[in-house]
Amino acid sequence: MIPSPSPHPQSPRDAPRAPAADHPSARSPSHSPERRRSGIGSALLLAAALGATALWVRHSAHRAEARHPARGRFVEIDGVRLHYLESGSGPPVVLLHGNGAMASDFEGCGLIQALEPHHRVIAFDRPGFGFSTRPRPGLWPADRQAALLVRACRALGAAEPVVVGHSWGALVAIAMAVQAEATLRGLVLVSGYFYPTARIDVLQGVPRLPLVGDVLRYTVSPLLSRLVLPAQMRLLFSPRPVSPAFLGAVPRSLLLRPWQLRAAAEESGLTPTAAARLTPGYSGLRLPVEIFAGADDRFVWQDDQSVRLHRELAHSTLHLLDGKGHMLHYDVGGAIAEAVERLSAETPVAATTEASTAQRR
Repeated sequence: MIPSPSPHPQSPRDAPRAPAADHPSARSPSHSPERRRSGIGSALLLAAALGATALWVRHSAHRAEARHPARGRFVEIDGVRLHYLESGSGPPVVLLHGNGAMASDFEGCGLIQALEPHHRVIAFDRPGFGFSTRPRPGLWPADRQAALLVRACRALGAAEPVVVGHSWGALVAIAMAVQAEATLRGLVLVSGYFYPTARIDVLQGVPRLPLVGDVLRYTVSPLLSRLVLPAQMRLLFSPRPVSPAFLGAVPRSLLLRPWQLRAAAEESGLTPTAAARLTPGYSGLRLPVEIFAGADDRFVWQDDQSVRLHRELAHSTLHLLDGKGHMLHYDVGGAIAEAVERLSAETPVAATTEASTAQRR
């Protein structure tokens, strides 16, 4: 059935009109004075919360340093203040820790104690870690750190050392050899990363970004890092349990300082490119190298790294150990110390080169 038309049709003048632009009902709720005041208030509260968190983070970092002060010595090289632990006497050995750690890691695993009866042991806090500075501007890839540490060894009178590097420290150690092979006696590379491959931890490099990263490192990053640190430790030590010696030697509160988080984030983001810059120089190395890797390392796939490096280095020895993970130096510190002894007895690369030159003449 078709409805009949209305007996009183609506004239145009009777039609409802849109409210005037200045009528209160025409204003968008998002532009109302109440909403604007609410938005400003929320922004002020957020700023106040971030400011309070930043003050707390800074206070906590300085309190951590007061509770765990630097125990070593300092040397300044090209504007970088490097902190290092030194003990023992004899042929020099230089120890370089991994990303996120510090020199005292080598006390926790017992390597310093094993080496010091027969060697002068120098364990550096790499730039930005422990109590060493990491000046801005500019990034600190492995080759830049290597150049700095070669000069530091020279300044400390540590001629022709054996260099031991763990994880990211192994990348810095091999960079020292690529740059100044003749100044080293040999390398011991533990759980290293040497070739660029896809890595999920590059996403952790966000806190290194200027401005945004600074805000994160003084607010959100320390809180999140505190939550995820136990899981990270389990991953690094897997398949073994986390060593209580590590927890005692490397205080968690020092790892969570904003300046240490900046260095760790930068190295996480730089890992593939830092390795890519060095790979062309590996094939020319002639110094003796001992490579240690855990077959069950869940952090670095060692078939793509240590095993591949061993194939490329003519004068290398590979120790691929079943049932061992990334923190290998806590399981086989004695074997690493024995490798240092073997390399210390080797003829330095510089002497070998001089002898070869003399024979050619």
